[in-house]
Amino acid sequence: MTALPPRPLLRAWARSVAFTMALSLLVALGVGDEGLALSALVLGVAGLGLGLLYFLFPRGLHFAFGTATGLALYATLFVVLGRAQFPHAADWSRPVAFLLPVLAFLGTVFWRRRELAEVAEKQEAESLDLLPYAARWLAGVSAVGLVCFTLPVNRLEAGAQALALMAAMAAIGGVVAVSVKDVVRLLVDVALIMEELGNRARHLAVPIVAFLLMYAVLVIGFGAAYRVADGLSHHALFMGPEGPIRLSYSDALHFSIATLSTVGYGDIRPSDDGARVLASLEVLAGQLLLLFGFAEIMRSRRVRTEGPAGRAKAPDPHARDPHVDPDGAAGHSPPPRRHGGD
Repeated sequence: MTALPPRPLLRAWARSVAFTMALSLLVALGVGDEGLALSALVLGVAGLGLGLLYFLFPRGLHFAFGTATGLALYATLFVVLGRAQFPHAADWSRPVAFLLPVLAFLGTVFWRRRELAEVAEKQEAESLDLLPYAARWLAGVSAVGLVCFTLPVNRLEAGAQALALMAAMAAIGGVVAVSVKDVVRLLVDVALIMEELGNRARHLAVPIVAFLLMYAVLVIGFGAAYRVADGLSHHALFMGPEGPIRLSYSDALHFSIATLSTVGYGDIRPSDDGARVLASLEVLAGQLLLLFGFAEIMRSRRVRTEGPAGRAKAPDPHARDPHVDPDGAAGHSPPPRRHGGD
C-alpha cells in the first residue's frame, strides 16, 4: 500500500470530516421531529466515530466514508422502526436504544483494532462475487427487525415499549459486535465502490453538461411559447385548481418542466387543443432528448475505450507485412533458383 504524505492525508481526512458532518447534520435535522436529543446524538456519534477511526486507522479514509453512510442509514431506519412499532416508548429510552448498536460497533472495533487494521485501510474493493459475506450479519439484523414488525409490540404500554425497544437494539448491537469484521468489510467496500462510480461519472461530464443545456433550452423555449400563446389568446388556455388561469412566466416554466419530465402534477393543465398539441410536442422532444443523452453516453464510453477515432488504427501502407516475402508474392515463397543448365 502506497504511503501518503502527511499533508495530502490530512486534506483527505478534512474532506472526510466535512462530508460526514454535513451528511450527519442533514440527517439530524431530518429526524428533528423525534426530539432534539436524538438530533444532537446523531451529530455527537458522528464526531465520536470519526475521532476514534482517525486514531485507530489514520489511513482508513474509505472506512470513514463508509461509516458515515452507514450511520445515516442506521439513523433513518431507527426512526422508521421506532415510529412504526414503538410509537409510545418513553422519550428517555430512544437515545439509549440508539446508542446501543453504535457503542457495540465502536467498542468492538477498538477491541479488535489490530485484527481490523488491514481491512479498514485497504484500497481496493472486493469482487462483487464476494460481497454476499454481508448476508451473514444482515440476516441477523433483518431477523430482529422482522420480529419487531411481527409481534404486536406497538400495543404495549409506554414502559413495556421502551424495554422492548432497548432489547431489540441490544440484540442488533450483539449481532454487529459478533460480525464486526464483516461489517467493516462491507462499509469499506461500499465506499470504494462509490468512489469508483464517482471516477466513472467524471468521464461523463461532457455529455451530462450537453444534456442539461439542451434540457434547459427545451424548458425555456416551450415555457416561453406557452406564455406567448396564452398572452395572445382571448381566453385562458390553461386551467388551475380553481378554474381558468392566465399563465405568468414562472407558471409557464413550471408547467414546461412538469411536462418535459412527464411528472404531471396536475396543478396546471392545458384546456385548449393548441396548447395540448404544444405540450405533446414537448413530451416527444423530451423522449428524443433521452435518446440523445443515452447515445452520447455510449459514444463517450466508446471513445474512452477505443481512442479518439473510435476505431482501430489504420495500417501504415509503408509498413512491412510479416506475411509478405520481399522476394516473392504474399503468402508464398519465391521459386527455387535452378543451378546448372537444362
